[in-house]
Amino acid sequence: MEHDYKKLGLKSGLEIHQQLDTHKLFCDCPSLLRQDEPQYEIHRTLNPVIGETGKIDRAVAHEATQNKDFTYQVYDTNCLVELDEEPPHTINQEAIKISLQIAHLLNCKIFPVTQIMRKTVTDGSNTSGFQRTALIAHDGYIEISSGKKIAIDYLMLEEDSARKTPDSKTTYKLDRLGIPLVEIATGPHMHTPEEIKEVALKIGEILRACKVKRGLGTIRQDVNISITGSKRVEIKGFQNPKMMIKTIDIEIARQEKCVKEKICKNEVRNALPDGTTEFLRPMPGAARMYPETDHPLLKIPRNLIDETKKNLPKLASQNSSYLKEFRLNDELIRLILKRNKIEEFKILAKTIPNHELIAKSLTIFPKEIAKKENKPLEEIITILNPHTLEAILEQVDKKISANDVKLILQKITQGIPLEKAMEKSDIDLKSEAQKIIKQKPNLSQGAYMGLLMQKFKGQVSGKDVSDTLKELL
Repeated sequence: MEHDYKKLGLKSGLEIHQQLDTHKLFCDCPSLLRQDEPQYEIHRTLNPVIGETGKIDRAVAHEATQNKDFTYQVYDTNCLVELDEEPPHTINQEAIKISLQIAHLLNCKIFPVTQIMRKTVTDGSNTSGFQRTALIAHDGYIEISSGKKIAIDYLMLEEDSARKTPDSKTTYKLDRLGIPLVEIATGPHMHTPEEIKEVALKIGEILRACKVKRGLGTIRQDVNISITGSKRVEIKGFQNPKMMIKTIDIEIARQEKCVKEKICKNEVRNALPDGTTEFLRPMPGAARMYPETDHPLLKIPRNLIDETKKNLPKLASQNSSYLKEFRLNDELIRLILKRNKIEEFKILAKTIPNHELIAKSLTIFPKEIAKKENKPLEEIITILNPHTLEAILEQVDKKISANDVKLILQKITQGIPLEKAMEKSDIDLKSEAQKIIKQKPNLSQGAYMGLLMQKFKGQVSGKDVSDTLKELL
């Protein structure tokens, strides 16, 4: 689908919502999604209220016409704040620090004093009928490959919504409600689908450099699009980079038709997997905002602004260049960045010269051990923390060899104390290998290796067995 975007007058901006990797924003409940059965359920009917302007917002009024009653599933990781039975606690300070780091990386100006606001939400996604949100920073920019600067209009820190259960339109889980997230809005300065995609990926790289959640559902992206003669349309669920250009092209064609037929509407639409969109609700306005009366003004001290600016994380592109200095191959670099192990690598690289072994110990070995021990990877990573890894890796070429490291790590995950795990086996591997070769002649090296590994079950390393067999066969 070919379009002359300049002739069409394409204008577009992005809104990106990213969960932060901390406990919830206005209570100490963990930001943990649950797949098990809830403890109990509560029921609510949500009513529209007037905002600061003295009017009811049109999007809120639209939801009110649906006449829905809502059910909320409550877990033991929820508290009375999420049930709207208790005022919000003090705002999460770690979430503020992370949002300040993101603001700095987006070249934003930070508000030293800001007002936490209530944004009216009556679609059922919040028990209170509103979402708490605070304007943290404004007037930033990012630069794209053409040298063009794209404005960052604002960055807000807010609480995430409850999530719908898959089999109901009016039942929500309270596990996600209150997870801190930042909302980033760009100016309408992108004029081609390629620019929109590049900006989305650039902001994504900045977010991933900070302490944010990873995985499906942790980032949500909306795009605002208009062409000459049409009205701005907001498309929700604009996440998939592979579908971005197709979705935009289809929306442009839809708007061209609306302009021709003079039926353009200011509305919010939902992105579908095939690139088309469907109507969700009218475009909300300023009437849904009013001050949060249960929380004082949010003051961000100058020393905190300076501290977060001084200790900014590096972007993936910068970290990739840093890791290449250690002569790591592309796959190890990719794994370190993907699993967010850059800080652990930096710490270990200061004291241990074998950088490839460090990288494997942080990425490949834990995954292989988890599979062999039939344990969750997160459990293995918790056991093999940087302190434990440092204690083991420091002994390489002193008390143990590099070939012993994976086996020692495996022993530790089995509950064997560190000192005992590093003890050398008194097995005469060469003699044992000769016995098996004599008992079962003419097998392949791989077959002999399997027999020896099975016999000694974790007492010898695969590398030592392989080297011994090469010597004998």
